[in-house]
Amino acid sequence: MGKRQRLDKILSHTGFGSRREVRDLLRARRVMVNGQVVTGGELGIDPEQDLVLVDGQPVQYREFTYLMLNKPAGYLTATRDRYAPTVLDLVPERWRARRLAPVGRLDKDTEGLLLLTNDGALAHRLLAPNSRIPKTYLVRVDKPVTPAELETLATGVVLDDGYRTLPAQARSVNSENTELELTLFEGKYHQVKRMLKAVGKQVLYLQRRTMGPLVLDPDLPLGVCRELTAEEIGRLKNV
Repeated sequence: MGKRQRLDKILSHTGFGSRREVRDLLRARRVMVNGQVVTGGELGIDPEQDLVLVDGQPVQYREFTYLMLNKPAGYLTATRDRYAPTVLDLVPERWRARRLAPVGRLDKDTEGLLLLTNDGALAHRLLAPNSRIPKTYLVRVDKPVTPAELETLATGVVLDDGYRTLPAQARSVNSENTELELTLFEGKYHQVKRMLKAVGKQVLYLQRRTMGPLVLDPDLPLGVCRELTAEEIGRLKNV
């Protein structure tokens, strides 16, 4: 038998809104537990044993939530900020009660793949320095990148603070050699921009496309998030 939890907490965590919205749902007699209508949220529920229905449909409770966000520019990768919008402002209300946090950071002006979860153990493992989780970026720069500069990026460059980056993967992806795909195995502060600056280039656009086995969904619009599929979650947990 699993751990018992309050019914209103379970409903809130499975996407039925805030605690207030869940109370309204219960008062409207739209919730049943093991065949009985329940109107109070304080009832203790075992998600593994008890059958919870809302409007006749079973509630599938999951301990953790995993979201993929296609982050647009202009949002801070943070849970809250007094002066600027954060990536959590893009999360629909039904998931906000889940205490999600971004895994890693993208600069305010950087777009692309961002994982949000309340699975702290997985986040810690993905971010651990010795995990060497590869992250791939599309980078657009102000001047063509030469083959020699691509080789320099790949073998490691010395940043402005004297740190020498780990070997990376770098290749040009357009005929003008002003767009490249760069895969890093570490995550220093503003690393992509600082690496390109070290070879005399200014980053004009930056998008993260992968994080380990997780790939940005090409059909996911900017500013929109979706839950990870079971397959995506499984691949992340096997990293």
